[in-house]
Amino acid sequence: MNASPDSILLTDRVAVVTGAARGIGAATAVAMARFGADVAIFDKDPTLLSDVVQEVEAEDRRCVSGVLDARDDDAVAAFMQRTRDELGPIGVLVNNAGGTFRARFDDTSAKGEHTLIRENFSTVTNCVRHGIPLMSDGGAIVNVTSVEAYHAAPMFGVYAAMKAAVEQFTKTLAVECGHRGIRVNCVAPDMMPTPGDTVLAEQSSSLMDGLHPTPLRRKGHADECAAVIVFLASDMASFVTGASILVDGGTVAAGSWKTRLDGSFGL
Repeated sequence: MNASPDSILLTDRVAVVTGAARGIGAATAVAMARFGADVAIFDKDPTLLSDVVQEVEAEDRRCVSGVLDARDDDAVAAFMQRTRDELGPIGVLVNNAGGTFRARFDDTSAKGEHTLIRENFSTVTNCVRHGIPLMSDGGAIVNVTSVEAYHAAPMFGVYAAMKAAVEQFTKTLAVECGHRGIRVNCVAPDMMPTPGDTVLAEQSSSLMDGLHPTPLRRKGHADECAAVIVFLASDMASFVTGASILVDGGTVAAGSWKTRLDGSFGL
């Protein structure tokens, strides 16, 4: 492939984005439309979904939307089929839906553990299971994990374990789907405030007193994660599969090192 400006375009492809009512999901849905895709979006929270539909349609692209839970196997199957019927074969699947709560593992009940597993792993497997049969050859799947997949995560043990599971699952899917030219990759964001994690961010803010949030000395924005997802969905990433791209401002690279406000470094 000869790289050209057109290689990044998603013209007339059909992109499904889960958890798309706000944050990274909403930013990704709108970015997909700006780069030429028709978009199918769903979220279990109906509050802001219509706003995202309007933004997609403002880019002169078609949009299918639904209020459903990605943990609901039957609902996901029906939505994927509706997308295929109304927009055409799925070209891009972005698994963004997920969530967590803050608690030590020994304070997490069996019910809470099961909820975290279903919300952060079953949401992905459900969408892949019902999406792949309706995908066009040469399509792309992008799973949104987290930097918590790569290091210890006190207070978020089960959530982090599920994000690591999704990263491993992505590698297996990349091998199993390669014969159809379907590429499967991850993005792992961090330090990217979204409406969905406001409470968690407030609870953790004291840990950053006197420190820059990332080696880039700023927090990120959902649009910056959406940009990487668009790249992975496009022909610019035509030989990239089974990979995980950190979109974290360098936090994983830094490990335990932090940048102080005076510019010095410390552990």
